[in-house]
Amino acid sequence: MQLVVARIGRAHGIKGEVTVEVRTDEPELRLGPGAVLHTDPASAGPLTIETGRVHSGRLLLRFEGVKDRTAAEALRNILLIADVDPDELPEEEDEYYDHQLVDLDVVLADGTEVGVISEISHLPSQDLFIVERPDGTELMIPFVSEIVTEIDLENQRAVIAPPPGLIDDSEAVVASAREAEAEDADRTAAAERGERAERGDDVEQAEAAERGRDAEQTDAAEQDSAETKNDAGKDAS
Repeated sequence: MQLVVARIGRAHGIKGEVTVEVRTDEPELRLGPGAVLHTDPASAGPLTIETGRVHSGRLLLRFEGVKDRTAAEALRNILLIADVDPDELPEEEDEYYDHQLVDLDVVLADGTEVGVISEISHLPSQDLFIVERPDGTELMIPFVSEIVTEIDLENQRAVIAPPPGLIDDSEAVVASAREAEAEDADRTAAAERGERAERGDDVEQAEAAERGRDAEQTDAAEQDSAETKNDAGKDAS
């Protein structure tokens, strides 16, 4: 069977290299030097990979017969297709070929139907399931273990545990409302703490003022007493 393993991007440099959007988990196997690939459109191929290297996180390929930038630009957006044995399986237990995943039923843990995987999108950061829903709309489900909890090839299904809002906007609204309520509660608690602190400051200020008045009165009384003693001494003289 045939699988799309990459899409050719823009030309890189002037010696015929092109950037490649990888669509396989095994680029070293499918896109290594010497690999002969079919193309879509078919008129552009087949193409034989001459060299390959990684530059700034992207795979760069050069094909036999493509020697300059003009020839490389002519290949832009062409799909690269590899012949794959349908019985071949990935080396790692938790890895899958696209053809194993396409057409799987996507369901929730309770068996609720979500849709059918129509395509696998390979992005630089992660892979995505493109899921066609019964109403004809599409969903994008990140292929990560936190969301895709089980791949059951025997029963042809993928079980997911989506976060709020991934498959149902109403869930996102509920989650947002809960977050808003929590933020309001935090703001209210903070305001109450502020009011209590202000009341505490007012009490402390009042007590300080009272202590200040008492001290002034004490100083005045001591001063009056001293003056009285001085006057008594003068009279005695």
